[in-house]
Amino acid sequence: MKENTHPPYGPVLFVDSATGTKFLVGSTLQPKETETFEGKEYPVVRVPVSSASHPFFTKATQFIDTEGRVDKFTKKYQRKREQEKENQEKQEEAKKAKTKAKKK
Repeated sequence: MKENTHPPYGPVLFVDSATGTKFLVGSTLQPKETETFEGKEYPVVRVPVSSASHPFFTKATQFIDTEGRVDKFTKKYQRKREQEKENQEKQEEAKKAKTKAKKK
């Protein structure tokens, strides 16, 4: 087998930037930033979402989006939702008018 083809495997500290929770995991990532954790210094990788902050794992009802992606999505499709509601209301009114006409 060839020597020095794979990066070195070692402990890396992952820090959730939303909650500050720290996870020590084995990885081949080699970040330059380091931080002391439990009396020992480890390379640090900062992640925006982890199991400590994701609503699926925390059973939270609302997802706090720090980058505004959810707001952007809702604004984009808000007009379409309003049009669909208007169309449904018009269809319901037309059905009511037909039933009234049949009764007379």
